[in-house]
Amino acid sequence: MQTELMGFTNVQKLDPTIIVDLRYATTNNFTHQVVYDFTTAIVRTGTAQKLARASELVRSHGYRLKIWDAYRPVSAQKRLFEVYPDPEFVAKPDPNFSHQKGVTLDLTLTDMAGKECPMPTAFDDFSAAAHRDAPRKSLADHYYQILDDAMTAAGFVGYENEWWDYRDAAMDQYGPLAADPNDYA
Repeated sequence: MQTELMGFTNVQKLDPTIIVDLRYATTNNFTHQVVYDFTTAIVRTGTAQKLARASELVRSHGYRLKIWDAYRPVSAQKRLFEVYPDPEFVAKPDPNFSHQKGVTLDLTLTDMAGKECPMPTAFDDFSAAAHRDAPRKSLADHYYQILDDAMTAAGFVGYENEWWDYRDAAMDQYGPLAADPNDYA
């Protein structure tokens, strides 16, 4: 992979139409605690370019992407795992794991005004209803399919237990790399 794709990019600088609402920078998450001290969503540059493509695809249908989580430093992962030590839903801290490498995004679909579209479950719902193979109501399935089709076409794969979790299909080509998202604001 080209060296210039290995660093980090602020997703909103690449595509300002993407909405960023980093839930772990607030208490509006399953821990009810602030987990990290930044509000800028960064991912690896190659991943960000794929995300921009997915954003273009959903915009062509009249929607926008909204990011709930992107690059997550190892220190933040450690806090999450301490609060919820279930590796089915919260990975153990590991600098070579997807969120901690900056190649995974938790996101949803919104209308053009930024209102979230109905989806199978809320973010960080750890029930079986959040699994990608769970039955969905037709409206939620409609919006999920728009999101999933765009993310897949752009080069992402979905995590089976969380409909909102998408990983760069080339994630194994990226090694561990730490960054401070505040440096990219």
